[in-house]
Parts: sequence; C-alpha cells; structure tokens
Amino acid sequence: MHDRSSLVAPQRPSLITSVLGLGVFLIPFDVTAVVVALPGIAGDLGFAVAGAAWVIDAYSLALTGALLASGALADRFGRRRAMLAGNIVFLLGSIACGAATSGPLLLAARALQGIGAAFLITGAIALVAGAFPDQSQRARVFGTIGVISGVAMALGPTLGGLLAAWCGWRWIFLANIPFCLTLAAVVPRVIAETNEPGGRPLDPAGIVLLTLSLGLAIDALLRHEAPPIVRATGLIASLATAFGFVRQQWRSLNPVLDPRVFATAPMIGVGASLTALQFGYWATLVYLPLFLSAGLHVSMEVAGVALLAATLPMLLVPLLGGRFVTRWGWRRFFMAALGVVASGDALLVVAALSADAAIRGIATSAGMLTIGIGAALANPQLGNVALALAPPAQAGMASAMTMIVRQAGFAVSIAALGAMLKTTDMASAFAAPFVLSTIGAIVGVVGAATLFPAAQTEI
Repeated sequence: MHDRSSLVAPQRPSLITSVLGLGVFLIPFDVTAVVVALPGIAGDLGFAVAGAAWVIDAYSLALTGALLASGALADRFGRRRAMLAGNIVFLLGSIACGAATSGPLLLAARALQGIGAAFLITGAIALVAGAFPDQSQRARVFGTIGVISGVAMALGPTLGGLLAAWCGWRWIFLANIPFCLTLAAVVPRVIAETNEPGGRPLDPAGIVLLTLSLGLAIDALLRHEAPPIVRATGLIASLATAFGFVRQQWRSLNPVLDPRVFATAPMIGVGASLTALQFGYWATLVYLPLFLSAGLHVSMEVAGVALLAATLPMLLVPLLGGRFVTRWGWRRFFMAALGVVASGDALLVVAALSADAAIRGIATSAGMLTIGIGAALANPQLGNVALALAPPAQAGMASAMTMIVRQAGFAVSIAALGAMLKTTDMASAFAAPFVLSTIGAIVGVVGAATLFPAAQTEI
C-alpha cells in the first residue's frame, strides 16, 4: 500500500525542489567543509593523525550503518517524518560539534551527525519520488538536486576555510543551525507525507554486522602504536564480520542489501571503481589540507580556496562524462577516468617528495586539478551504470548498494591512508599515503579493463 496525504508537487514544484535540495546540500557540504578545518581541529583538541581521520570516519561510519535502517524506517513511518527526524538529529549533532571541548566529545557528536545525515538524505531522496510521480519531471528534479550537491562539494572547502579562518572551526558546524531550522519550519508546510506500510522490515543484525566490520577495520588501520599482532587481529575480525554480513544477507528472505545485485562481473566492476575512487580522490581530499599546511605553509583560508582546483571540476565536468561514456563505452571510459585520477595522485607524490618549493607548488596544483577532473568524470556515471545494469525490480536496491559502497569505501580509505601517514609535520611524509591513492586508482583502472563490457549494450 502506498499512502500519500496530498499531492502538492504540481502546485509548487520549484519550492519543493529547493527545500529537498537544501536537505541534500548539507550532507556533502559538511564533509568537504570540515576537511579544510582538520589542521585547526587537530591543533585545538590535540588530535594526532588517527584522531584527525576519526573526525571524518566517525561521521561516515555512523552514516553507513544508519543508511541500512533509514530506508526501512522511512518506508514504515513516513519519508517526511524520517527527513524531519534526521534533520533534528543532524541539528543536535552540529550544535554538539560546535560546543565540543574534547576529542571524544567531538567524535561522539560527529557520529550523531552521521546518523541524522542518513535519515535526512534517505527521506529527501524518497520524497522526490513521491512528490513527482511523472518520470520526466522527477528526472529533472534529480538532475537539479545533483547540481546542488555538486555546488556543495565545490564550495564546501572555500566556505569552510573562510569560516574557520574568520570565526574559528566550530562555526563550520554551527553554521548548519539556520539551514536545519529552515528545513524544520518549511518541510511540513510544502511537502506531503508518503509511506509504504508493507515495506521491507528492519534488519538489526545486518546493521550491527556491517557497522562492526567497518569499525574494526578502521580502528585496526589507525592504531599506529599498537603491535602488529593487535592490528592484524582487528583486520581479521573485520573480514570475518564482513563475511558474516554477506552470508546473513544472502540467506535472508528480505535482505536490506542483496549481495546478488553485485554477483555479476560488471556490477563487481562498479563496486571496484567506486572503491578506487574513494582511495584516489575522496580520501586524498581529506589529507590535502594537512599537506597544504605542511608542504606549502598556507592558512586554512588559503587552503580552502586552493582546494577549488580539486572540487570545482565536480560542478563543471560531469556533463562531459555523459558524452564520453556514450561515445567510448563503459570499459574505455572508466579506464580513462580512473587513469586520470591515478595521474593526479602521482603528481601529488612528486609534490610531496620535491625539495624545490616551486616544483612542489606546481605539482600540487596540477595534481589537485587532475584528480578533480578524473573524479568528476567517473563519479556521477558510476551511479548511472549501476542502475542500468540492475533489473528494474532491483533498481532501488542497486542505488542503495552504491551509496553504501561509497560510504564504506570512503571510511576505510581514509583509515588506510591515515595508516600510511606517520606525521603531519613534513611534506615528504605525505608521499606514502599519496602512493597508496595512486595504487588504488590503478587497481580501479585494471578492474574497469577486466570487469566492464566494452560497450554499454554488452550486459
């Protein structure tokens, strides 16, 4: 049964799109804006490399686990109610982040933010489908929201850097308050409630297994001072828990994430490419402000502007990706896009190892621009490929799977790069994580060459 309390979309489509777009805007903005403030946060709260990585991973880990629950709860109790509840939790988490006086308090608040973000974005995306039943209109709305998300990713570092430089890093979180209050006031007035009372059931065991697996892996990777046997035990436990999650989902009559969706070579290619992109671009983006501070001695304000080289392509390049993927086919396109990312990461390795300030500056700028272009080509197309490969009845499952793989890969890749970074005081120390980023992107190129069909029709 599908319940819709009222049909408001035809009367106010632009307003509804703007409101839902604002909800989506907050999620990527909160990631890219916080990245620039990591040096300041680490300095104020006494974080080492592992602590700085956990500032991002606490959010991503909580977001990933909560995504497994948010869809089922939104279907059962209402998508608008889920979005509003997520907005409130996100608001409380933002306030707690801004008020945090210690590292553990900030990490707990970041986890609260991540839980709220999961319900906020799940509810917003589901409400688009309910508010715009016409397929062509819905496609346009999703396109608009995609542009809004791109703007958030592109402007996040610059605005975050300016806020951190002028007002302090806490205001990156406190700046969410007026937007969350706006959503709380406007959403109930302009968007109708929809739900699916007979929707998929909640899966507490799956949520625990996936979250535990990712948490064990991140903790093991970031335990720099722990004996190797302790770190190895943590990674083995993580793999065992991940296997338990896959087995539990495979045997479930109503899986939250059906592993069969990724049981074909092209879909495995999608997962491999998504993970490679997390290593080659997204996790690298997290450590770039620390590198800019150590290698180029720039302020947070300048770092935020400099990062536009890596983020602005996300707004300008994706339309070209649609043309190239049609002309070249999936295999050649993703080989080329991930190859560009690998080239940019290699330039960052050169920058980290260079003793000449001019060469370091040129290589850093070129590397950031190159990884940004490659990621902007690949990132939006991977979601489209996943939907094209999945049977129509599993389109929603495929979309959920790609979102989970993105977030899980992001969390693990941040920890993996952090494990390679021994200190943030020397530019040369960043060569090791940038080498890992390069290897990750190259693995993605190999995966695209071997797993994707040459043409889009070869499914």
